[in-house]
Amino acid sequence: MASVPSSTWRMLDQRLADKPLTKGLDAAWDAGVGLAARCVPRQRRFLERAEAVLKFEKQYSDMSSAQLHEAIVPLREIFRRQRDTREDLDRAFALIREVAMRQIGERPFAVQVAGAFALEAGCVAEMATGEGKTLTATMPATVAGWRGRGCHIITVNDYLAKRDAEWMGRIYHFCGLKVAAIEQGMLDADRRAAYTADITYCTNKEVTADFLRDRLILGRCGGLAAALLDGMAGIRRSAPERLVQRGLPYAIIDEADSILIDEAVTPLIISGPGPNPEQTQAFQQAASLAAQLQAQTDYRVDPRYQEIELTEAGAKRLAQLSTGLGAVWRGARRSRELVVKALTAKDLYRRDHQYVVEGGKVVIVDEFTGRLMADRQWRDGLHQAVEAKEQIEVTPPKETYARISFQRFFRMYAKLAGMTGTAREATAEFWQIYHLPVVVIPTNRPCIRQYLPPGAQRGSSPGGGADRRPSRSAGLDHRGNQHGRTGDRHQAGTGHRGSRRPARDRHRAQRIGTNRPPAFRPVCPAG
Repeated sequence: MASVPSSTWRMLDQRLADKPLTKGLDAAWDAGVGLAARCVPRQRRFLERAEAVLKFEKQYSDMSSAQLHEAIVPLREIFRRQRDTREDLDRAFALIREVAMRQIGERPFAVQVAGAFALEAGCVAEMATGEGKTLTATMPATVAGWRGRGCHIITVNDYLAKRDAEWMGRIYHFCGLKVAAIEQGMLDADRRAAYTADITYCTNKEVTADFLRDRLILGRCGGLAAALLDGMAGIRRSAPERLVQRGLPYAIIDEADSILIDEAVTPLIISGPGPNPEQTQAFQQAASLAAQLQAQTDYRVDPRYQEIELTEAGAKRLAQLSTGLGAVWRGARRSRELVVKALTAKDLYRRDHQYVVEGGKVVIVDEFTGRLMADRQWRDGLHQAVEAKEQIEVTPPKETYARISFQRFFRMYAKLAGMTGTAREATAEFWQIYHLPVVVIPTNRPCIRQYLPPGAQRGSSPGGGADRRPSRSAGLDHRGNQHGRTGDRHQAGTGHRGSRRPARDRHRAQRIGTNRPPAFRPVCPAG
């Protein structure tokens, strides 16, 4: 019991809750409030405060390292006691600027300080690629670490999480803070230590999966009183001692539009084995039946929404083909579901695109990063349908223990902020879903990128020569290199940045395995 951080007890006492999205007239009113919020001159206010921070530069640059350490101590105590003022925050950012210069050789510019104020205020800061978002996040993250509640800096993959933690770690260590990174495959003890650190770098998938696993451990004993009684009973190790997270106080999200908007409704699922030999055989039979059906005649394919629909002729042919196959095929609705899954695997899921086959297993390819996800599966029997199509061993379907969407999870944070290179186009969505205003931070130097007018791109001209007109969204930077107009992100296979996938196109959920006993329920007092 003594090893449990006080923040964990605070989390159990507060009980995390997701605020539902507004509807009807409330949604219209909230949208109006969002429009009014955009009129607030946040950019000018943050830039003015950044200029005030720069005035402290001479004072701190003349200090020795020992004097800087001495200046940090009283500031840290002020923030820990929650008695900080506007001037204290300005001094803290100025001090962190000087620490960054001495530790990693980079002093944040005024625009980066303005971006830090935006993150501290709970906004989405739009900063162009190359403007130093990683360094910008160190200022509000350090202040959050001084407050003693912890800070999660969310990145898009394990490599960036580890790299940024090591790279910026020297700044945090000088300021008296601990920093850690969460990586895939870490043991529970290592994860617990990483979340106990003042600043934790992690991916959206890892932090959400750890949250779900903790919910499974707590079971019905999610309250503070029940957890204390569980520990006092001494029957087994209490649930709070086995939790890895200590709450969701503050998160800074890199590539906020990708994580909070593009992947927002993608459900993250924790599942366990649920063996069913008859169902496994049914997937193999469905693959065989699907191979005998003809496209356009027996079924129609909608590639845009990743949907397949049986025609009336197809339904009749399925009824004929499935006669005598077994009890699973006696129900028309169930048989259609199985065959539609098999047709989806056959016509919409391509090997070496959405998945690869390694070691006799189907391994999903992350459509956003291109990385292999060996420990994840598609849901609702789709994974088994792909295995049956590839004629490899069909794994038993898994039973769902817990699930949550990224949108719902990140709304549980007490304080949320984000940064990205493309946020303006999603301004309304950021406000509607998360109540996050967008602040556009100007570049440190004037942008000299030239945007050329739209044009058609052809393979060759009628005369046989190449068509030299610019592509539709191409431009030239100051070195003459051609780039995409959006320019800030390049995602394999996702198409234009501004496109928003329909909700029903995101049905390919990712299942995350766990090495913890999923069926465990802590001892609870009666009633």
